[in-house]
Amino acid sequence: MPGVLKGVSIRGLEVFEAMAETGSVGEVAKRLGMSAPAVSQQLKNLTAAVGAPLIDQGRRPMVLTPAGRQFLHHVEVALGALRHGQRDLVAPDLSQVSSLRMGVIEDFENEVTPLLATRLAETMQHCEFRLHTGASHVLLNQVAGGELDIAICAAGRSTPAGAVAHPLLEDPYILAVPHGTDMGGGIKALDHLRLLRRDQAQVMGQQIEEVLTRQGLTPPNWFELDSNQSISALVAGGTGWTITTPLSLLRAGRFRDAIDAHPLPFQGFSRRIVLYSGPDWAGEVPGQIAGLARDLIETHFTRPGLAQMPWLEGSFRSLDPA
Repeated sequence: MPGVLKGVSIRGLEVFEAMAETGSVGEVAKRLGMSAPAVSQQLKNLTAAVGAPLIDQGRRPMVLTPAGRQFLHHVEVALGALRHGQRDLVAPDLSQVSSLRMGVIEDFENEVTPLLATRLAETMQHCEFRLHTGASHVLLNQVAGGELDIAICAAGRSTPAGAVAHPLLEDPYILAVPHGTDMGGGIKALDHLRLLRRDQAQVMGQQIEEVLTRQGLTPPNWFELDSNQSISALVAGGTGWTITTPLSLLRAGRFRDAIDAHPLPFQGFSRRIVLYSGPDWAGEVPGQIAGLARDLIETHFTRPGLAQMPWLEGSFRSLDPA
């Protein structure tokens, strides 16, 4: 029975996984904090160990060979198992917590929130746990009013009194237009479409409106909505354009393939997703929960998002603990 492939390292598998997403030695080096020669050597070692060409280096960006695509599946399974094992070792210990009231932004309700709740439940043996899902401005008010102990949401203009912010994600604003829209004329190319505004009560709506005002962009033909899916449907249907974020765009579901994403045609800006902990939660627990949330966001949003929109490298990113 064959043993483990000689010459295969975890770093080499990580390099190969990143190469499959970016197709660029330089981008892999930037993402993993390595030099370009070190990336190339890792790929050379892995190819030699596997005994088959994994990457077609004659194309730009580089792509996987048929053998590489087959091998990638096994690499993702292996790295996933290792990452899961690491998460288990550093899982937060909430066994002594008797009560926790937590809120999580709606953006995470399909992927991150269920997994986060499951992981917390595994360690909360004798805890009254309440979980609320809502818009960021609602959760911010609940933290400020003492109704929530912890909230994961978009950062507001100021931190609620007595709360501590644990950074999770930098979520830059981008342009979303109907698939195939010719952007050669810049923002003027969208004059025939409606501007789809966000509800002005939302943190996103307020931030976008401030920038639109500074840019002098006040199209007369617009809709204002508070539903991300409704906005996605209207963009996909060719009715309008919007300013959104990668996190919100990745939630578009069946509408995603009919939407093109572009950098903003003016100076970029972003929102930050943070975990706020109330004044009675000054210990290690909020930081541990933030670490778990950060890992889940990386797995379910940051990596897939960069694979789809590699031009966001360096701006759509996890944030280190403060």
